[in-house]
Amino acid sequence: MAKITKATSLGDWFEQRLNVKAFTKVMMSEYWIPKNINFLWAMGVVLAVTFFILIVSGIFLLMYYKPDSLMAFDSVNYTIMQEVKYGWLFRNMHAVAASVIFLIIYIHMFAGIYYGSYKKGREMIWISGMLLFVGFSAEGFSGYMLPWGQMSYWAATVITNLFSGVPIIGPDLVIWIRGNFNVDDATLTRFFMLHVFLLPVIIMVLIALHFYSLRAPHVNNQDSEEIDFDVEAQKYLSGKKKESKVIPFWPVFLSKDFAVVSIFLIFYFYLVFFHYDFAMDPVNFDPANNMVTPHHIYPEWYFLWSYEVLRGFFFNIAGFKAFNLGLIAFAIAQVIFFFFPFLDRDPDVMPASKRPFFRIWFWILIADLIVLTVFGKLPPTGNNAWVGFYTDIVFLALFVSLPFITKFDAKRRGAK
Repeated sequence: MAKITKATSLGDWFEQRLNVKAFTKVMMSEYWIPKNINFLWAMGVVLAVTFFILIVSGIFLLMYYKPDSLMAFDSVNYTIMQEVKYGWLFRNMHAVAASVIFLIIYIHMFAGIYYGSYKKGREMIWISGMLLFVGFSAEGFSGYMLPWGQMSYWAATVITNLFSGVPIIGPDLVIWIRGNFNVDDATLTRFFMLHVFLLPVIIMVLIALHFYSLRAPHVNNQDSEEIDFDVEAQKYLSGKKKESKVIPFWPVFLSKDFAVVSIFLIFYFYLVFFHYDFAMDPVNFDPANNMVTPHHIYPEWYFLWSYEVLRGFFFNIAGFKAFNLGLIAFAIAQVIFFFFPFLDRDPDVMPASKRPFFRIWFWILIADLIVLTVFGKLPPTGNNAWVGFYTDIVFLALFVSLPFITKFDAKRRGAK
């Protein structure tokens, strides 16, 4: 047992029992970050701040929201938005943060791909990050259902119905998920529990895992330079701060992050006060009605690209197999990014700017995902359906070609 002496101050009392200084050194003041990074490395902190906003605003909404199919719509659109003082503010903050957080996730994710931050010892960083993406996606979907508007109801009906494609147990699985034969009160209460309790807990655990996975391989940098962190840290601690290639996480790195967070918050609160409904569908301001189907059903914007992958095959290949093909393509789209570290066959960690063919591949992927997102919101008729079909093919072909393209880049460079 550690030797406990009479404390000279409150800080000393905690220090003797919690070893606060050692913890601060390991996690903050002597956790080293490369100097050669740009604002894209601040997206992790921006995500943490946005998640905190979601939690705080969600707690206030939880005080007045009614998870009941007869009262949910009114509790959001009348009680919270019109009767509770500043209820509109917390609802807008929550809704905007729910959309903006996915924009930040995509920026964070594709910055990692561009700079090769998933390779050579950083595989667990990438995998834990993708698990976080899945967690946030589930959280976003469960939250989208809670206002119990028309689009919420029918999007939940369509998405839960996808599980009917699972062999043998599919139909029973759909009933189990819904808690009923149709999306109804039981479904709402289940998704409410997932949204306010289970999924946030899972996300917090995954955030801790993601941050911990950065400890051993350390953070990547713009040039993907191999840095001896022990040597560079000693330079910094000995006073040679200009010569050192690293800076401490706290206070130097976080102070730069907070500058980016401040700019982000200006953009965020501009949306909250002036364009809170930028990602809200007008149909969702009508109460859920299982007897009236909207002319066109689609999910939130951050799911549109994968939704288009699903329906691109369904509307262009006749017969039962079309549904199976769409489900298979959809399933591949959900898991393929997990395998990115293993599909990239280039042995070196380098940014896309130094890998000519991979750079072309990367920008084609971005363009393809944008097209999928745009056409995912349009009715799947005529030319729209065919554009969706061909962009689906391009999306799948890109990942099939990735090992060959990255190998070819390495071969041209003379890498073994």
